[in-house]
Amino acid sequence: MHVGVAYADKFKQTWLKLDMPEGSNLRDAIERSGLLGQFPEIDLDVNKVGIFGKLTKLDAKLKDGDRVEIYRPITADPETVERRDRNEDPDED
Repeated sequence: MHVGVAYADKFKQTWLKLDMPEGSNLRDAIERSGLLGQFPEIDLDVNKVGIFGKLTKLDAKLKDGDRVEIYRPITADPETVERRDRNEDPDED
């Protein structure tokens, strides 16, 4: 079965294609991808994971063609960032 595994840090996007045995789960694909060694900041106890943008658990079974995604933690509250941008130049409209 063919799956992809994707991760992006601030500087680099990585997308790998893997051939996985039937019955594999997200954790299996992530471990086989080698991304845990390449990006030591990935902690599967902390980082959320998903398939095609939908949050999923590490033990979820994969299907042929799935794209496994490892998500970075949010470092800023989007509402705060938006508010801060809006308040930077109050004369601009």
